[in-house]
Amino acid sequence: MSTIDWRTKGFFNPGPPITDEDFIAAGHTLFDGSFTYPVMFARQPALDANVATMAAFCARRGLEIAPHIKTHMSPTLVRAQLDAGAWAVTVATANQALAAHAMGAPRILVANQVMDPVALRWAAEHDVMITIDSVTGAEIAGAASAGTLPVLVELGHDNGRTGARTVRELVRTAEAVQARPGLRLAGVTGYEGGLSGAEAVAAFLDRLREAAHAVAPLIDGDIVVSAGGSAWFDVVADRLQGQWIPGRTIVGLLRSGAYVTHDDGIYRERDPFGRLAGEGALTAALGVWALVLSTPEPGLALVGMGKREVPYDEGLPEPQRVRGADGAEREITGARVTKVNDHHAYVATGGAHLVPGELVLFGISHPCTAFDKWRAIPVVDHDGRVSGVLRPHL
Repeated sequence: MSTIDWRTKGFFNPGPPITDEDFIAAGHTLFDGSFTYPVMFARQPALDANVATMAAFCARRGLEIAPHIKTHMSPTLVRAQLDAGAWAVTVATANQALAAHAMGAPRILVANQVMDPVALRWAAEHDVMITIDSVTGAEIAGAASAGTLPVLVELGHDNGRTGARTVRELVRTAEAVQARPGLRLAGVTGYEGGLSGAEAVAAFLDRLREAAHAVAPLIDGDIVVSAGGSAWFDVVADRLQGQWIPGRTIVGLLRSGAYVTHDDGIYRERDPFGRLAGEGALTAALGVWALVLSTPEPGLALVGMGKREVPYDEGLPEPQRVRGADGAEREITGARVTKVNDHHAYVATGGAHLVPGELVLFGISHPCTAFDKWRAIPVVDHDGRVSGVLRPHL
């Protein structure tokens, strides 16, 4: 049972521990004295809508989704995604796979190379699907596996992350996987997120289809073909949907993860639904309220929010609203964050008037590095009341 006490960042409870359930039942808001600032929160309506929008997108195209839960590592959000029809969940590390298993995920895909024999043995015992991009990787996994470990062989691209650089190399890897008694070849995978532009992404996915054709004779049963970050899943869907290997069943599998919360930065700018007229939209679900601490010179406000509270690797937070001491809120225009220290944000106020003691609402960019800074995140409903607490892990 999770509790809220002096260790719970953002919440303010100097008294005895309170269970999450009791805290939620009390009907708190973010402004009733139960929180201290900065505090990151999530909007329940946006979470629900985003999960439903992506599920509907995949259903229309006959695709499955294995959301990359590294974004949030939250049991609550995992359950919501599974309840919406997710075929599996995707993780990046063995620790995340262990956590996903504990969260009740029926299928788990590790979209990364696993080289730890201890983790590989556990994965084989629990039918966790892993990724392999080399003959050496197949040898390591085969030697560690005491069961039958499902494997996707990975195609990469020049200057990218992991993955065989050519289809020929990928086929050699697939043959090595098939030759190991502890491994079972399940399909092919790739990651297009490091490429710039739809044309480059489409060309890479065409090579992934070529790879699937090449290894299909080595695979018994359905062929999993997996790709899809959060910036180009529309192009991925166009290339992977349908049954395009005669006589074989293709399981087209998207691994997008950031959609569940979306953001007010890089994913708002790159949102595929912006290119898909009439197919829905994603909404930013995360926000941060932080206090203006000082206005030491004209045009500058120091806000109590920094690298320990907000992501800064793919864009800085965006000032959106101000809440005055009287509780009245107003829009903010012209202000921007120019840099962050550990616990301070430098806000160039532009034409905005900010006063020490006021609260500023910020949108964030890149949710994957937002969740890892908070162990408890209040969720608010339509009325602004706390309706849940997300508990990210790892």
